[in-house]
Amino acid sequence: MIVGTTEAAKILNISTARLRTLLIAGRVQGAYKSGKMWLIPLFNDKPIITRGKRGPAPRWCNPRTPSKTIVHVNSHRIKQNQKKKERQPVITVKKGNTNIYGHQIEIPGGCRVVYNPDSPICGARVWIETLYDVKVVS
Repeated sequence: MIVGTTEAAKILNISTARLRTLLIAGRVQGAYKSGKMWLIPLFNDKPIITRGKRGPAPRWCNPRTPSKTIVHVNSHRIKQNQKKKERQPVITVKKGNTNIYGHQIEIPGGCRVVYNPDSPICGARVWIETLYDVKVVS
């Protein structure tokens, strides 16, 4: 879920001016500006604020860092689908220890495409990583 500065400041129990200072300093993870408005993603119902270098301890409690969601396109299934009439899902969404298979996905936030041939994940050399929830359409 994505909120604005006023809602995020209420959640963190800080002023909106302080939150804008944190946003300008780049300490709010995943926040981005759209026009004149800041859009702040929530992880476990709170924004993630990175710790500063000085000053007192923060008044908020950061939630656990969310696990990455990895999207993998299975080339072996693509080859099998070309030979058979039955179409198996070729996209695998891996979050933690679970795998969800589908034909389409929707990523509602930021993501990155990773190419790492030296240390593949489950045989994949290219994959997509995101911290947002991924909607799988079967």
